[in-house]
Amino acid sequence: MSEQRNYFELFDIPVQFKPDRSLLQRTYRKLSRQYHPDYFAQSSESEQAYALQQTALLNKAWTIFQDEDATIQYVLILNGVLEPEEKYSLSADFLMEVMDLNERVMEWEFEKTASEGEAILAEVNRLKKENYEEVASILEETAAVSPSKEALLRVKEYYYRNNYLKRLEKQLKS
Repeated sequence: MSEQRNYFELFDIPVQFKPDRSLLQRTYRKLSRQYHPDYFAQSSESEQAYALQQTALLNKAWTIFQDEDATIQYVLILNGVLEPEEKYSLSADFLMEVMDLNERVMEWEFEKTASEGEAILAEVNRLKKENYEEVASILEETAAVSPSKEALLRVKEYYYRNNYLKRLEKQLKS
């Protein structure tokens, strides 16, 4: 009974940014039944502990796979290009653009005009779309293609930019 090294191995799928959702769901159900503690009630303590460990791992994996950003982060960590809690520096141009948007959001929060909020949201969505388009081909690749280090670094940049833009979007929608 060896422990799985990563979530993709646990689900017996290749490492990829966008795993097949229906396959994930089928595999999750199958593994949930396989490792369910009730099936190990009459087993040894070590087998019961293993089943609990696998169930916990399975649930963590499922949580990651349900969130596209978390999956991207996990793949980047697996490939050694992102560290958890890393302080990443984005380009000055992007940060200036976000700073300008932040100022517009702060002004909008005082005025709360619908048209200005919609205009800012449209700008955020435009930036999100442009950001995605820069890495779409990498994110959509099948697992048969292992991304290069350069491609992984581009996805890392996308990941951090997207986090900034999602925060702005959330602020506008709240």
